[in-house]
Amino acid sequence: MKKLALFLLSASLLACQTEKKTENASDTTALTSSSEISFVYDSVKVVSKHIVKNDNTTDTTKAVLTYPVSIDTILNKFVEQKLMAFANEGEHFKTYQEFGDAFIKNYDNFIRENKDYSQTWFMDGKIDVVEKLPHYFSALITYVSYEGGAHPNSVFTYLNYDPTTHKEIVLNDLINSGSMPKLTAVAEQIFRKNEKLSPTESLKDKYFFENDTFSLNQNFTITEKGLKFLYNPYEIKAYVYGTTELLIPFAELKDIAKPNSLLNPAK
Repeated sequence: MKKLALFLLSASLLACQTEKKTENASDTTALTSSSEISFVYDSVKVVSKHIVKNDNTTDTTKAVLTYPVSIDTILNKFVEQKLMAFANEGEHFKTYQEFGDAFIKNYDNFIRENKDYSQTWFMDGKIDVVEKLPHYFSALITYVSYEGGAHPNSVFTYLNYDPTTHKEIVLNDLINSGSMPKLTAVAEQIFRKNEKLSPTESLKDKYFFENDTFSLNQNFTITEKGLKFLYNPYEIKAYVYGTTELLIPFAELKDIAKPNSLLNPAK
């Protein structure tokens, strides 16, 4: 934590020196801008005192949360609350520490009621920064947890945020009004090509799309090549196939993206 404190102090001094430059940052800045948001990674780790012994192994239940920290406290809180959304239904936490503590407490309570239970649980939540520009911050939450059963639960979620307005970026902020059907049609063509499907082949036998109709979700990020969507395990395919990524190149978005937006920056 001392290292984190030194980082925040030095970053604060740097922010004062560059304040005039960043005040006028626009959401039309190209994704290749050299100015970046500075941050360091911090973490919280909570371990159960209940030890499980199986054969020659000894283990215990753990909750580990790793996350970025910048001098922008509003951005930090946005990222933190997005990870808190993975709490069990009815649970609400304000900090990473509370989240980790609660997971271990749930396990310890379970063990007290099931003394013959011989498995450990784990929670591993990690937030990796994808883009860190003055006008666009994107991160990927990788949340993996195991509370018994055949396999862990895995969820991968992109965060999109504008540090200049302190607002979350959603898909409708980036595309023209009424253009979602066109974006979906373009995406389906790419999806079918990636999956080696014909233009008319049914989706119902291999995929979980509702009513056998391709659809886009809201889980996306913006890369140097275009707009990338991510489908989680079980979302459109069986768990064994893992995640599915779908990249729509910028060239395919010219008539879909709003002018002077992240998907269609001013030249």
